[in-house]
Amino acid sequence: MGIILEREQITEQTAKWREEQRRVVLTNGCFDILHAGHLRTFKEAKKFGDVLIVGLNSDQSIRGLKGETRPIIPQSERLELLAALEPIDFVTLFEETTAIHLIELIKPQVYVKGGDYTLDSLPEKDVLIRYQVEVKFIPLVAGISTTEMVKRIKIANM
Repeated sequence: MGIILEREQITEQTAKWREEQRRVVLTNGCFDILHAGHLRTFKEAKKFGDVLIVGLNSDQSIRGLKGETRPIIPQSERLELLAALEPIDFVTLFEETTAIHLIELIKPQVYVKGGDYTLDSLPEKDVLIRYQVEVKFIPLVAGISTTEMVKRIKIANM
């Protein structure tokens, strides 16, 4: 079960892990409607290191990315759900629309994203290269996505 870290705690905690030579893995996203594809990604991400941190987009940052109708699930509930998942060690909220500042704070050894991204499509590319972070892409689970779930819910309510 994960622990919710406030931003102020991240720098202190990651410095401790570096001293202990623990391999830190970071992934991030909106995780608006949690589904099996997310869980599988977390399980795979955890295999790349000792500590898995999930950066969670705040409600405000999601509205900036996806529009005023999102998120569907508020950040307090999304934080609670993520912290309850076994593969996740720590969850932290971030306000920005990209994880650039989060990567600068954490300086993970590994950064994990879904297979719908490439290194060139990541807005965090430059900071990942600067800190020599290993980037891993987890293949998506066919037919499982938040966007697809939202479509199915809309059709069911017609």
